[in-house]
Amino acid sequence: MNPFYLIPHTPDPYFCDRINETEDLVRFLENGLNITLIAPRRYGKTGLIYHVFDKMAEKREEVELFYVDIYATNSVDDFLAVFTEAIARVLKKESLVKSFLNILGRFRPVISQDPLSGEPKFSFTMDSDADRRYSLKTLLDYLEHRPTKVVVAIDEFQQIREYEGMSMEALLRTYIQPLTNVQFIFSGSRKHIMADMFTYEKSPFYESATLYSLDKIDKDVYANFIKEQFEKENKHITDEAVDFILNWTRCHTFYTQSMCNRVFSNVQNEARLVDVLSVAEAFLRENNDTFLERRSLLTPRQWKYLIAVAKEGVVNEPTGASFLQKYNLGAPSTASRVLSSLTEKELLLETKFLDGSSYCVYNVFFSRWLERL
Repeated sequence: MNPFYLIPHTPDPYFCDRINETEDLVRFLENGLNITLIAPRRYGKTGLIYHVFDKMAEKREEVELFYVDIYATNSVDDFLAVFTEAIARVLKKESLVKSFLNILGRFRPVISQDPLSGEPKFSFTMDSDADRRYSLKTLLDYLEHRPTKVVVAIDEFQQIREYEGMSMEALLRTYIQPLTNVQFIFSGSRKHIMADMFTYEKSPFYESATLYSLDKIDKDVYANFIKEQFEKENKHITDEAVDFILNWTRCHTFYTQSMCNRVFSNVQNEARLVDVLSVAEAFLRENNDTFLERRSLLTPRQWKYLIAVAKEGVVNEPTGASFLQKYNLGAPSTASRVLSSLTEKELLLETKFLDGSSYCVYNVFFSRWLERL
């Protein structure tokens, strides 16, 4: 069995670290606090949420845990659909599902079945904003009156700002505020939007949740975890190989797990540096066409700037003279506009510090591919 999971819901023995984070989030929820969980994509936010859910379920039998991913939603109707599906997935007993579906009568949802999972799929086409408000309030009231404690995690929460028409942000806050039986985890990857939603005094969700930022897993901790997982399955990986993996993936959870998963599956007994190098080359080769296609979506100036950042690895002064001159990137004003555009497109990741910001290419494999151009 491969111990390096690439799916969010990872069994406890194969879940790497996050001990302090898990304890913090469980404690916050048990003490009635809502949480705003912020981290870049593929840092392991979703995996941590499921891990927290598992720990809460272990500690108390009477708790219902709902995970709602709204990344692909574009409207309030989409939100209502995925929210409804998340509730239906948890209500396993047929009698509970039937009673839940009864409250949806007025909403007139179209119900189908997912061909892969067999789970119910919902779609809504509301005639008016009044119907949307009523539908949302009905769903939240249903959870509020459940006989057990309820925790709802809404992933990629910043997406609600993209909905046109009614202010979903203000509406959700209005309906969530009086709830006493339901706690929320608002998870998001776009830090500046999430921070604005929960720290700007004119935003509906201002100071309504405890902010919690997720950082990378410590390199030494990750190294020990990798070696232990190999040993558990009667395999071995050299220190040199582990060190390369963590440096090459920059300890970014998804890319580290992907590398380890492939290396583990490729070797019979021992993984050495040569095996890891082979896997790294394979990932770049397999993604070559996809990465090339991204060039057509960018201006020549944006593409050139992106390559420059990749070659540097991390850039602390993205409009500084030395960086711009080294790669012939033009004037600071032009570079500033390019930087903003690439950050907005989530091709560059900004990390803020007390004394400034640093930038790197968001996708680690893409960065490693670009640095070779």
